[in-house]
Amino acid sequence: RENFIHLCNPHLEKMQEDILYHFALGTGTHDFPALFGDVKFVCVGGSPSRMKAFIAYIAEELGLGSAAGDYPNICAGTDRYAMYKVGPVLSVSHGMGIPSISIMLHELIKLLYHAKCSNITIIRIGTSGGIGLEPGSVVITRQSVDATFQPQFEQVILGKTVIRSTNLDEQLAKELMQCGKEINQFNTVIGNTMCTLDFYEGQGRLDGAICLYNEEEKLQYLKEAYDSGVRNIEMESSVFAAMCNLSGVKAAVVCVTLLNRLEGDQISSSHDVLVEYQQRPQKLVGYFIKKSLGKV
Repeated sequence: RENFIHLCNPHLEKMQEDILYHFALGTGTHDFPALFGDVKFVCVGGSPSRMKAFIAYIAEELGLGSAAGDYPNICAGTDRYAMYKVGPVLSVSHGMGIPSISIMLHELIKLLYHAKCSNITIIRIGTSGGIGLEPGSVVITRQSVDATFQPQFEQVILGKTVIRSTNLDEQLAKELMQCGKEINQFNTVIGNTMCTLDFYEGQGRLDGAICLYNEEEKLQYLKEAYDSGVRNIEMESSVFAAMCNLSGVKAAVVCVTLLNRLEGDQISSSHDVLVEYQQRPQKLVGYFIKKSLGKV
């Protein structure tokens, strides 16, 4: 059964051309079905270099290229985002924080719609701060929750507060968890992910330029988060889940934890250790894609 992208915007039908400004792509200048029509898996992450590394990794895993191959940036006409493609896999950077990923997702969802893509799975791969987990653990998000632990994304539109659901595809999370068990290379868990509006005060850190609470208050808050089911903290999952829900797209969030926030705030692991940690979500998602394509 073909499941196409659902666009919640009737105004787009009246437009003769749709310019995806932040991708430097447009329906008047590019043949979207020819360029992207075969895409089935979209992986998004904050860093352009990480998403380039991912496409090189998946190319080798799928036998479609080498890790040392040249993978041109489809969005080379802009410096906002980077996009790479190999076979049925699209890899896109989204920057840091809700505003940045929101802009990217609006244009990505329209790109997939214009390309007439069907049965799409979108997965965010990234890094996070863990709560009560050993560093290097991989968290598959059950629900994205806000800083009050509610499974919702709140946005002001035309001066009114709009609240949207942040549930993610339960079956997809289970499939990814099974992949983690089959790989059996690192600790993998399913848990809630807290999405915050900033890296410092919003996440209860003590090491920002401004901090008007004490360590006891911080630890109490993080323990309350843990008791509510939160296992990691990042800054993009809520709007990601909300927008994928509205567009009818299967979505998941897979993030590695770089530290246990109950034990500190600063990321002190060596560069080599952090690089290996950051490869874990791509290994898990790469295995999932190979399995989905019958290549395992």
